[in-house]
Amino acid sequence: MSENAKTIGQGSKLLVDVGPAAVFMISYNIANRVLEDGAIYWSTGIFMAATAIAVLYAVTTQKRFPPMLAVTFVIVTLFGAMTIYLQDPIFVYIKPTIINLIFAFAILFSFAFGFNVWKALFSSVFEMPERIWTILAIRWALFFIFLAALNEVLWRHITDSVVVDTARMFDWLELTESFWVNFRFWGTYPIFAVFVALNIPITLKWAKTPGEDDDDGDAGAVEADTAEDAEAEPRPAG
Repeated sequence: MSENAKTIGQGSKLLVDVGPAAVFMISYNIANRVLEDGAIYWSTGIFMAATAIAVLYAVTTQKRFPPMLAVTFVIVTLFGAMTIYLQDPIFVYIKPTIINLIFAFAILFSFAFGFNVWKALFSSVFEMPERIWTILAIRWALFFIFLAALNEVLWRHITDSVVVDTARMFDWLELTESFWVNFRFWGTYPIFAVFVALNIPITLKWAKTPGEDDDDGDAGAVEADTAEDAEAEPRPAG
């Protein structure tokens, strides 16, 4: 496969994974300018359709089944339907919290059964020592918990919607619904990108292509390096 084809393929995967969130933000901002009220309901309906199209495109055209996008589709459909049917935006506000907690719970709960779901998802891409897979899994679980907590802080301080004052955590913090919607894209994805970048060094250090043979003596060196890193490398915050 040519480099151009690989680049296009990666671009299409990124579009499928990020596209629905962009559609939600764009449709909300347009509806918010055109309509006097109800922009969140219109954008939620469009978001549901965009997520369904993204999953369908990934399965039929890209020949892959993205599990995280599939989970997002289920939650988006469920909470989006309740938002529109009950005319209550609280359901769409808490959707990111639920999705991120599900991801974190899936990672941490898998350890109880001696299974690393993060490794299961990405071991086909590269191979790494078991200890490194565990470190990355815990880091991602904590990151998803952080995103869930961040969303809770944000939506509870929306002052131009139906959020009651008793839901607020800080009296000094006042946000608009528009800020929350736009932050879901312009705030969350940069945070996501920074977190990914912070994990690149450990991944590059240990990752190798599946099936790649180590040079003679590498196994002993890896074990020695692993022992040294276990003493020197900071553990994930927790």
